Amino acid sequence: MEALLSLAFDNIASKDTQKIRTGLRQIEGMLAHICLSSGKSTPSKPGHRRNQSAINLGEQPQSPPKKLGQLAEDAAFLEFFRLQEGFEWNVALRVADCLERLLGMTSSKNGQNDLLILTSLNNLQGLLLLHPPSRTIFGRENKMNLLLDLLDPFNCPAIQSAALLVLVAALIATPHNTRIFELMDGLLTVTTLFKDEETTQQVKMKLLEFLYFYLMPEAPAVAASAPNTRSPTKLVGVFDRRSSTVHSDQGGGQNRKLTRTQEEKQYDLSQYLNNVDGLVQDLQEFLPFTSGAAH
Repeated sequence: MEALLSLAFDNIASKDTQKIRTGLRQIEGMLAHICLSSGKSTPSKPGHRRNQSAINLGEQPQSPPKKLGQLAEDAAFLEFFRLQEGFEWNVALRVADCLERLLGMTSSKNGQNDLLILTSLNNLQGLLLLHPPSRTIFGRENKMNLLLDLLDPFNCPAIQSAALLVLVAALIATPHNTRIFELMDGLLTVTTLFKDEETTQQVKMKLLEFLYFYLMPEAPAVAASAPNTRSPTKLVGVFDRRSSTVHSDQGGGQNRKLTRTQEEKQYDLSQYLNNVDGLVQDLQEFLPFTSGAAH
């Protein structure tokens, strides 16, 4: 796996868009390999045999996704999780850096740059869900600002929608990141886009979903780093304790101030948007997100 990551990192660090695309596909293929049930490998068709290289990991047979319990017993996932604990092999950080470089590149006429940004965002969403401790990179102002920049009106609707999904993945069970989001005028950014007449209906629906998510009661933060172990039981515990683990590396008493009440967030949001009371009422009545991850 180190060889695959090394190759992918070299590619996404390039200024050549074709190499960046290849690197992002290599990462996407690795994530697919981890998340999809492998079963018995399907033999290659005659005349279409390919080298079993890291580059081809993106071409996986259609398989059902693995459940969390299966992931905890999966050798590829265990190795991936172990490698993410170190700075050298953390994929989310490298993809975020790649995304930052893409934003600084001149947009191509054929939309190739937008496609690379979309692929980067899709990869980031998967990485943050697979390895929750990687969310801490969005506790940095520059990385949070990166996501907010993608919500600017000049970006295409597909990028805006994908950025919102990554933003949700970055905030789940990580109150420190939510406070950084607020500090960086995230509420102003989101509500401005929501009220913009040129924002598409599809993006407005995503924004509304995000606001419902934001107003959800907060749980204590997920641990900043997972146990450096290959024990399946302990790895499952990392995910199961999302709603009860206390963030331990932000410094003592300040920890207690990381989480805010629904009423506090409701008041802040009402500074930018009307009828927030109605959103909260809907939230309490319909209980969205309750069948998904803990928030």
